[in-house]
Amino acid sequence: MSMIITISREFGSGGRELGRRLAEALHIAYYDQEIVKELMERTGFALDYVRQAEERIPVPLLPITTARTFGIGNNSAIEQQLSIYNHESDIIKELAEKSDCVIVGRCADYVLRDMDPVRIFVYADIESKLARCREKGPDAKDMTDRELRQRINSVDKKRSRYYQFYTDNIWGDKENYDICINTSARDIKRLSLLLAELVKGIKS
Repeated sequence: MSMIITISREFGSGGRELGRRLAEALHIAYYDQEIVKELMERTGFALDYVRQAEERIPVPLLPITTARTFGIGNNSAIEQQLSIYNHESDIIKELAEKSDCVIVGRCADYVLRDMDPVRIFVYADIESKLARCREKGPDAKDMTDRELRQRINSVDKKRSRYYQFYTDNIWGDKENYDICINTSARDIKRLSLLLAELVKGIKS
């Protein structure tokens, strides 16, 4: 039985680290920025453009099915953003078909829905997210708590809208995930080991 794990996470929750450590504990592949690098090679798009496209939605508040109904193909900028999503989806499918793996973000839980992935959502309280951002992100050290809170909320709103646009589902809704894990004031390394055993049980 294949072991495909997808990680969706709030900004500052430690989801990326948890995914990497989970992959290490299970001795399987881990994909995050590797997807961006492959996308750049296939499309020729610059890194900054790809990262911005991953956070923006082409048509505000409309799901992709509705947006296409209104004929958004007339807008080249919108078509480019949709092209990036489609290319990423193809890469994600190829990686999942190649071997067992953990894939972070990029609507992978939805993209791989036919492969029955273990879908994990990682969240934390705001104080823990503030502390983790200051510990991991050098740019956060010069920000006030208010500024950092605003940044965290802004990133999470973008992720939520992006996810809803491309999947027509609600980001963070427990019904869309197999495991929701709260990392607030908890050790990520220890959580990853416990999570690895839980995933093994689910897939056994």
